[in-house]
Amino acid sequence: MTIRSRFASKYTRFVLVVALALSLTGLQPSQAQQFKTTADMDAALARISADSLRGNLSFIASDALEGRNTPSRGLDIAAEYIAAQFRRAGLEPVGDDGYFQTANWFVTDRDADSFDMRFEDGDHAVNVAPNQVTITTSDAAMKLSRAQLFKVDLNDSSSVAALTADQIQGKVILTALPDIQSADRSRRQELMRGQNDFLSTMSSLKAAMIISIDRTSPTGGGIGTNRLIDPENRQGGGRPGNNAPSLLTITVHNPKVVQLFDSMKTGSSNATMTLDLPASYERPVKIRNVIGVLRGSDPVLKDTYVLVTAHYDHLGMRPFGEGDRIYNGANDDGSGTVSVMELASALSTLKQRPKRSIVFMTVFGEEKGLRGSRYYGRHPIFPIEKTVADVNLEQVGRTDSTEGPQINNASMTGFDFTDVGTIFQEAGKMTGINVYKHDRNSDAYFGRSDNQALADQGVPAHTICVAFDYPDYHGVGDHWDKVDCANMAKVDRMVGLGLLMIANNPIAPKWNTANPKTERYVKAWNDHHESK
Repeated sequence: MTIRSRFASKYTRFVLVVALALSLTGLQPSQAQQFKTTADMDAALARISADSLRGNLSFIASDALEGRNTPSRGLDIAAEYIAAQFRRAGLEPVGDDGYFQTANWFVTDRDADSFDMRFEDGDHAVNVAPNQVTITTSDAAMKLSRAQLFKVDLNDSSSVAALTADQIQGKVILTALPDIQSADRSRRQELMRGQNDFLSTMSSLKAAMIISIDRTSPTGGGIGTNRLIDPENRQGGGRPGNNAPSLLTITVHNPKVVQLFDSMKTGSSNATMTLDLPASYERPVKIRNVIGVLRGSDPVLKDTYVLVTAHYDHLGMRPFGEGDRIYNGANDDGSGTVSVMELASALSTLKQRPKRSIVFMTVFGEEKGLRGSRYYGRHPIFPIEKTVADVNLEQVGRTDSTEGPQINNASMTGFDFTDVGTIFQEAGKMTGINVYKHDRNSDAYFGRSDNQALADQGVPAHTICVAFDYPDYHGVGDHWDKVDCANMAKVDRMVGLGLLMIANNPIAPKWNTANPKTERYVKAWNDHHESK
């Protein structure tokens, strides 16, 4: 049965359903406009294919892209691939470089040739290479000459609690911090709290630094902290060393250092460490949002825009450990990324373009704090006051939620913050998808994906999600073959219909002013529109 024929049987109740929902949310009934699909729309949405989604996802989330960290070679390859799919769909490129909106940022690095680390115990000396360490905490320089090592066993909590400044001050603490990322997810918060408490204690006792040994890998992440720096928002200066924490922590991946650790007794020792760690410097990098537009057909409304977005980055690679080290990010958010590409491919086949323009965008750096979407918010290619909605897609592929199977279900964050939720709920009824407000997560997760950056600018913006939590979330097991592409295709057809409902409606979505949680967004919307 086509979308059109299903819609015909339900169309007469559309206005009543939406008007009732809007009356309950404080939104104006004028937002509920009668909408009919056409054979052209039905044909376009029918092009959304599970096989096409699966094919694209198997590349975007492949090991070859090494987890798409921001910045990384894998992220750059993903950007090129997305741009190629936009080009194939015939979208108009609107960036500063074809489909790319380029952020000229920096990442911290260090001069490996100036690095020196050496452990000595009697006649035995161990030299550590730059690729045998992982530094994640400091951009500052550090020089130590034969600093005394003090071994701490983290498993002996009573001995740790009894340590004093007389024992610790000025010494290098040699220990084995837990590998939190590879631990069972249920234990990660507990392990993180314990590690933070330990580091805070060592800092208060004035330890010189922390050395943690790793038993699983002979190589690490290197001497650079790889901290991403936005020159417009340096967060405390961003220059090397300016925001360094008080206690430098280095993980050492060297079997001979592990042997030294095992041979030492707990407490003070005669073993020493010499260190020459250069300060970080800033290396320029180019990071890109990928953007294309399907221009609208209405002489006036074509200059207004509906955004459909997803982040195409993920966590990269675990710097050390055995087995699988790649965070493939198939569901988070390879699923949203390929959905944006698939929607672009399908809707670009429309013979009659929608009245408003639809913008297809994938953004970088969501995992580092919504960096790409916030960059777009500060540098919008399309005027914010002309942007009527953002529909962000996040984790729309996995149906094996920890709350139970999520077949033909999709939740929208901030569901009743605007009338977008009601529009998509009706689109769901027409396509067999239950679009609903999650009692616990709808509002709580509103600020946890890229819709937040657009909402902060006053744009009615939401994220559609199928499974908020699922096995392998932020784990190395989030592989493409665990994604339910058939269900994702159904969800994408619902999204496509919802986009067309907004894009063909002369009345733009509005914030729900009766909901006190929208106050800041209503103010931002008013500020943008009153200033123009």
